[in-house]
Amino acid sequence: MEIRRYVPLFKFRICTLITYSAIVGFIATNSGLHSLDRMLFLIIATMLAASSASIFNHYFDSDIDAEMTRTRKRPLPSRDIVSSRLVLVLALLLFGASLVVSFKALNYMVALHLALGAFVYTVIYTVWLKRRSWLNIIIGGLAGSFAVLAGGASAQPQLCLPPVLLAIVMFFWTPSHFWSFAILHREDYERAGIPMLPVLIGNTKTAFYILINTIALVFTSLIPFFMGYTGWIYFVSAVAVGVYFIVLNIQLIRNTTKDMAWRNFKSSMIYLGVLFTSVIVDRIV
Repeated sequence: MEIRRYVPLFKFRICTLITYSAIVGFIATNSGLHSLDRMLFLIIATMLAASSASIFNHYFDSDIDAEMTRTRKRPLPSRDIVSSRLVLVLALLLFGASLVVSFKALNYMVALHLALGAFVYTVIYTVWLKRRSWLNIIIGGLAGSFAVLAGGASAQPQLCLPPVLLAIVMFFWTPSHFWSFAILHREDYERAGIPMLPVLIGNTKTAFYILINTIALVFTSLIPFFMGYTGWIYFVSAVAVGVYFIVLNIQLIRNTTKDMAWRNFKSSMIYLGVLFTSVIVDRIV
């Protein structure tokens, strides 16, 4: 068995983003970089849960992945990996390992949030909604929000407001992020029969909804500051990247080319990276 064939199953870039979101939830709750051993176990548990969800996604989407240019070279549709059963077993093992680490090294609330995140991404998004409703990515976006909550729970098992507010930010961020991506790959989704928003209503209307959602996202991102949970570093960062993101969204409405959709997609990553990093800087400065 060649390990390299299995590497694409893990979607390491997405898993890293999810894990970073959990770290931000931890630091927002823990008021600093204390308990580094606890953070290490959080990183391990989150990476395991996110990796298992990614592998489940490959397993259940192998048929439609074969229909899309972007995904047809993935290990299962390309037959680089022949045994889908082995892929399923690997996903289950990683999911179980995540729960064991969470229960043994952290607490049951971390395990619950990570399990819910994996369940939303695997069952609610991939198996149920992705092929049936344009709401797929909106509800599926809860998967990332649960990672933030898991981070908060690793520092304080009782539900507290800072990670909840950041989880809401993560929830609103996902549609603006993914709908730009969906515009970029609209033909692929249409070919595979996936009801992503651009397939149903076109690129221009989707760009308008992206703008509306981003405005809600930016306003939501300011709530932690006005409630006294973050400082001026976070506020200035949130305003700056928020304006930047909104301007690019307006440009996308005027010009719905793939190049502009790609710029919006990349800018959404910059937005979240700057915003969440400012939470960490705000706490440790």
